[in-house]
Formats: sequence, C-alpha cells, structure tokens
Amino acid sequence: MTRVYRDLVPTFADPADWTLSTVLRHHAGERPDATFLMTPEEGLRWSYAEMLSSAQRISGSLIKTGAQAGDRLIIMAANSSQLVRSWFAAAVGGLVEVPINTNYEGEFLRHQVVTVGARWAVIDDTLAERFVPIAEHARGIEHFWVIDTGRGQEAVDVLRRAGWAADVWDDLEEGPELDLPATRPQDLGAIFFTSGTTGPSKGVAMPHSQLYFFAQIVVSLTRLTPEDTYLTTTPLFHGNAQFMAVYPALVAGASAVVRPKFSASRWIDQVRESGVTVTNFVGVMMDFAWKQPPRPDDRDNRLRCVYAAPTASSIVADFQERYGIEAFVDAFGLTETCAPIMSPYAVERPPGAAGLQAADWFDIRLVDPETDHEVPVGEIGELVVRPKHPWTCSMGYYGMPEKTVEAWRNLWFHTGDALRKDADGWFYFVDRYKDALRRRGENISSYEVEQAILGHPAVAECAVIGVPAGVEAGEDEVLAAIVATEPVEPGAVIDWCKGRIPDFATPRFVRFVDALPKTPSEKVRKAVLRDEGIAPGTFDRQEKAHGLQR
Repeated sequence: MTRVYRDLVPTFADPADWTLSTVLRHHAGERPDATFLMTPEEGLRWSYAEMLSSAQRISGSLIKTGAQAGDRLIIMAANSSQLVRSWFAAAVGGLVEVPINTNYEGEFLRHQVVTVGARWAVIDDTLAERFVPIAEHARGIEHFWVIDTGRGQEAVDVLRRAGWAADVWDDLEEGPELDLPATRPQDLGAIFFTSGTTGPSKGVAMPHSQLYFFAQIVVSLTRLTPEDTYLTTTPLFHGNAQFMAVYPALVAGASAVVRPKFSASRWIDQVRESGVTVTNFVGVMMDFAWKQPPRPDDRDNRLRCVYAAPTASSIVADFQERYGIEAFVDAFGLTETCAPIMSPYAVERPPGAAGLQAADWFDIRLVDPETDHEVPVGEIGELVVRPKHPWTCSMGYYGMPEKTVEAWRNLWFHTGDALRKDADGWFYFVDRYKDALRRRGENISSYEVEQAILGHPAVAECAVIGVPAGVEAGEDEVLAAIVATEPVEPGAVIDWCKGRIPDFATPRFVRFVDALPKTPSEKVRKAVLRDEGIAPGTFDRQEKAHGLQR
C-alpha cells in the first residue's frame, strides 16, 4: 500500500488564528515570562511578553509616521534582535514584510524595491550607501530606520543627504502601544523574493495563513514543543530561517536562538552553549559540520533533531551516532507552495528519499512537463502541486501577473523540479529540469552527482553541469566544477565516484575553481559554468586514459 504523511495536525486548530499576531498574543498571555528569543552575540534574551510589547511599540511608531495596513516594509539587515522585532512589528501592525538579501545592490536591489513599491525601510547602517545609486528609483521610500552596528548616525546622514527622511532604529521603540486591529489569515503578510539563476527575481506573495502553515509543517516535522530550543544560523532574509525556524518556535511556544552566521567549527559548541534541541542545515552545511575533526565531547549536547534539506544520506547514520541525535527529518517544497512532501519523524527512509505526500493538505502529481499528463510510478516527472485548504499556498508573484499565470497553468503550480516516486510512496528529488543531463541514453541527476562528490574530504563545494558531447546530438558529457579545501588530484575525485554513483554519471571532466559563480542569495549560477564550458586546465579522464593532456 502506498504510504503518505498523516502526522500534520495544526497546533492552532482554527485557521482563523493562523496569523503571527494571534500566535504571539496567545503565548504572551499564556506564558508571558517564558523565553522566546535569544541572540547570544548581543547578549540579549526576550520573553514572549517582551516580544509582544516591543512589536506593538515599533508598529505604533510606524503607524504614527504614516504607515497603513498593506504598506510594504523593506527589511534589509543581518541577523539581529532588531530584525526579528521589526518583522514581528510588521505582522502585528498589518504591514507587509519584504526581506531583502544583504548582498544585493545595483540592479538586483533596484528591481526588488521598485517591484514591491515599498514606502518604509529598516536597514543596517552598513547598507545605506547601497540606496544612493538607485535613489531616483527608490523615491517611494518615505522613511528609513537604521540599525546601528557602529555607523548608525553616519548612515542616517548619508540617507538624509540623498533626500530621504531617516532616523536611527532605536527611535522606533519609543512608539505608543496602539490598540491595533487583528490581521486576517488571508491578508498579504510578506513578499519573499526567489533568486533564480536566470531572469529577474520574482516576489512570492505570501498570506499570513501560508506563513503560519509553513511554520506548522516544521513543528510537525521536528515534533517541536515548548520544552525545545531551536537554533538557526542562516540569514533571516531567507524563508529557511524565518518561517522554517524562528516562526515554528513561536507556533510551538518554544525558544529560538538566532546567530548571525553558520560556523562549521563552532557549530556543536553553539548547540551546547544554548541548550539547543533542534536545528536546521541547508545545502552543504551538514557536510561542513561532519568534516570537522571529531572530539571526545561531541555527544555532550541536548540536540535531538536536525532538519536537513537535503539530508546527506551517505553520512546521516554516522552523524546521528557521533552527536547522539535522535532524528534527521527532511521535506520538499517551495516558497510558493509550502512543503507538500514530508518525512515522518525518526522513521528510516530509503537513501535519497525526501519524504511522503502530506495527503491531508496537498494534491501532488509528477507530470510530463510538455503535456502535463501524469507519468507512471518510477518515472521522472515535474512536480506539480495544489492545496486542499485555502490560503496555504502563495497568492502569486507580486506585480508579475503573467508569471503567476504561467506557473499555475492548468490550475496546478508547476515547480520546475524533476522528481520520481517509488511504489511505496517515497519521493526523490532528481534535479531542476533546466539542470538535468542526459548521457548515453541515461538521465543523470546533477544533484545526486554533486552529493557524491561532496562526500570527498577535500571537496568544499561542487557544481555539476552538462557540456556538449561533441559526438551525439542532444547528449551531454558530465563536468564537475569543484572548490577544494586542499590539493587533490582530479583522478582521485573520479575514483571517489566509483561505487557511489553509476559509471555513466561519473564526470568525464573535472575543473578546479577558486569559487563557484553565484547569485547574491548564494545559488550557483550554472548558466555561467555552461558558458565557460571546458575551460583551459580542465581534466578529461578520456584523454588521460589515452595518454593525452588537455
């Protein structure tokens, strides 16, 4: 019998309560003195009651300045308590939060500011000068509040000279605690921008109900309770940290620990120092932590669950044993759809499986991307999704109606992701369709090849692409671009792949690079690697086998 995920039961049973302001007020009333937020680098700790009071004062200042429900508030800052409180203030005050990547500048920044038509902005002082070159496009911003990290007043002066009203962020906390109307679950709560590797980024319009539901998914995945402490080290301008770490802690009545960045060498110390019971990994973070030298006290911690997306299946069992972790969990989804595929807690998964269909909440299919007809079990198809309950998926792409219609064709959201499903109901991510390779008549997952190569102790990062075979039309040869932590021979990488991936998927070409080309949100720009192709210095195992040198 095909298995599905049935464990998703909302903490707040009534969907009318699915807003951050309602959840925050509930916990502030029920357990006002319990710790909600810890920011160790600032040496600060905030209770639920203190978080509500701060959010209400900040939203009071915004409204007193002229902000109205539905106005977009840009938040462009590194992880800090000020960022979290600004985000909560937007939710409490009915404003629409727009997190912006702190790496953005120039056209990337201009595009997002213009697309959302923001009236207000909270930014770090170090980022003020980024707005000056785009000033003519950003005049819709009526007021900046600047988080002081050492250059607060200087940044305020920069913005004022450029013609904007600006003040230090601390002034926001001087506002009145207004009697604010409750936000509705169907109201727009946030706009999170995708950061695709081609074309302008799209702003995903997320209602409050969807933001809550995304957090609820993680509460279910990790079995989060008020006794837990959830650590996040990823940037809060990404959903992974915001509605998949901090917000789940809020929903569960737990504590959230926010640190400014991930440190592989300090990770287990930070887990131990804050009494962390749950944390998350994204991408290669799990591999980086694993490659740290083992220590006798690795198991001296309270960590019971790690949400790793993706879970590196080749090391997960040893990772659990080394650190004494009860469960690794995973899910598959997108900002647009939440996560319709989830892994049951502490249940052994087939290697590489992301999870099972959350069948009570989502319809999903794997379809032929050309015809939208469902493919047979076991075959690769594009994941398409539709919700069974209102306001649990996005409202579309903000200001881009044509992109919304394109993505939701035939009344299903088209993810662009290639997956397969086995007879037991487990789903496996194969690739982004645009990154898929085909060699000698076989489909190859660049993701799976990358995961195999990343297991090599000398490999820090890896991107796998297809390059023209030069012989068979429509076929690819596999090229691996690698960032190494120490000298390693290309042949050693090839040898490492043997027994880990099929021979047809083993790279023919290996190229070592100082860094992979990336978008400002750290996605690898594979189009750039494809354009570079077989650059000088690329190792070719076929030519090596014939005694030739490229």
